Amino acid sequence: MEIVNIRGSLGNLRGELRLPGSEGGPLVILSHGFGGTLEGHADYAEYFNERGLATFSFDFCGGGPGSRSDGAMTEMSVLTEAEDLGAVVDHFRREGRFGRLMLWGASQGGFVSAYVAAHRPGDVAALMLEFPAFVLQDDARRRARPDGTFPETETVMGQRIGRRYGEDAVSFDIYGVIGGYTGDVLILHGDRDEIVPPDYSRRAAAVYRAAELVILPGQGHGFMGAARAEAMRREADFLLAHGLAD
Repeated sequence: MEIVNIRGSLGNLRGELRLPGSEGGPLVILSHGFGGTLEGHADYAEYFNERGLATFSFDFCGGGPGSRSDGAMTEMSVLTEAEDLGAVVDHFRREGRFGRLMLWGASQGGFVSAYVAAHRPGDVAALMLEFPAFVLQDDARRRARPDGTFPETETVMGQRIGRRYGEDAVSFDIYGVIGGYTGDVLILHGDRDEIVPPDYSRRAAAVYRAAELVILPGQGHGFMGAARAEAMRREADFLLAHGLAD
């Protein structure tokens, strides 16, 4: 495992690169959700490594209270996180160690991964999204003041965020963006997700040119037990079926 430091949106961005074998193959870049860290999907990185895939997991700048990257959550937004993920893609493109880059993202990390893939489709060989938080724009609009502005700080899901979070969230339409990615997409969503209702992923699947949507029964916002293992298996099989893994 290599510790990698990259210049991100709010300072130093820290991540972990894991190489299962020789370089030159594909790399999966994993993005955590709102308030999280890379530890939240360490089991995914391990599973992909076992299937011969290199992985890079990182903490977004200001991405959560336990982040090892610079920045505070009051400075973070989906656009600062998109800048972070773009910097990660740039880093590995410049290095040239990996032939193909694939993006994996959960919840807000899925939103950000979809955004970045749409803006640079030539750099992303495949896209995997777990319960992507396409709802966050509607949530931000509901929190806005009557005049459309946002308070200097507010609390969302137990975390204090800044005004920029809401302003950036409502500054564009994610469904008008994501169709810019024309590669293969796999979306997994639980049918009991109350934080991001599955209809948001159904709408996204209809926008993409080549998307497979899997609804996992009995699952909420985050997969547990056998469903989590099934999600990992489906994602690895998706990459193998599309010739994106060695």
